[in-house]
Amino acid sequence: MSGVITASEPSWIAPFTGLSPRVFGKLVTALRREGASSPGQGRPWGLPLEDRVLLVVAYWRTNLTMRQLALLFGISKSAADRIIDQLGPLIAFQPRRRFAKDTVLVVDGTLVPTRDHSIAEQSKNYRYSTNHQVVIDADTRLVVVVGEPLPGNRNDCRAWEESGAKAAVGRTLTMADGGYPGTGLLMPHRRTPGEELSGWKREHNRSHKQVRARVEHVFARMKTWKILRDCRLKGDGIRHAMLGIARLHNLALTG
Repeated sequence: MSGVITASEPSWIAPFTGLSPRVFGKLVTALRREGASSPGQGRPWGLPLEDRVLLVVAYWRTNLTMRQLALLFGISKSAADRIIDQLGPLIAFQPRRRFAKDTVLVVDGTLVPTRDHSIAEQSKNYRYSTNHQVVIDADTRLVVVVGEPLPGNRNDCRAWEESGAKAAVGRTLTMADGGYPGTGLLMPHRRTPGEELSGWKREHNRSHKQVRARVEHVFARMKTWKILRDCRLKGDGIRHAMLGIARLHNLALTG
């Protein structure tokens, strides 16, 4: 059975990955260098590495079912499932380990609706979700840290520490919204009852909000990969998808 979609035809790449053919090629080259094309145990893959990468990213981008993906790529449903399980973790983004002294980071949490109720809880949107703490570089808007997924009923100040994001950032100056009290992060000034903020504090809050909004723009771009709007993956699948999409976001941003 022959497939409809193939990476050998560049016109399929942008609609199904959100990446230009050139950037997609850079991703495949990096994965090959990292050993993704090395043969494993069992039968060899029926698809070349380029098509397998296209399948995984297309799944994250479109959130099609396994049966639909299998028809598009001319393989069985179980083969499509195995490709995602094998290649998804290899595409995962590697967090930055060191930061320059003048680096400014921005953190916020985002909720991903998740079908696996063993790792999710009902959140403020009344859906079973997971909470993901995402840290970006305020200057470049690149994702630098993604915390471990936590149940969606965790508030951000608790998830900041429990997800490992706090440990990954260390002492680097990090900005956050007002949902992180007691964390030591740089938050906007809060008005106490019966008190008005001074002019300089209002101006500081205004500039703080403008910078902090960059992480919301990153979330909007990341969620163009539709799996982050309704994830059917179980176990570590949601974590691998979030990390993989962080890498794709960074690639798309840097070109």
